[in-house]
Amino acid sequence: MVLRRQLEHLVELSQLRHVEIQVMPTEAEENAGPGGSHRVLKLGDGKTLGLNEVQLISGLISDPRQVQILDMRYNLLGSQALTPRLSREFIEKLLGET
Repeated sequence: MVLRRQLEHLVELSQLRHVEIQVMPTEAEENAGPGGSHRVLKLGDGKTLGLNEVQLISGLISDPRQVQILDMRYNLLGSQALTPRLSREFIEKLLGET
């Protein structure tokens, strides 16, 4: 029941105009994301920072070269994942199976 509610919530969020959800297919064994979770933060003053979160280590990255690498990896992940529409369809399919 918990998984079902989480999937329903993702579908609800995916319908918001300012939210994009993309699912990485499990069969995509080689992708740009196995290094752990990361975020690229683009601030209002034009500065860009990276936030890297991996097991036991988490940190803010301000070195422009390292932030650029994270940004490129983020964009690559987006191109490897399902489109937002296909991701929503995938989640809805999972909902039908739960």
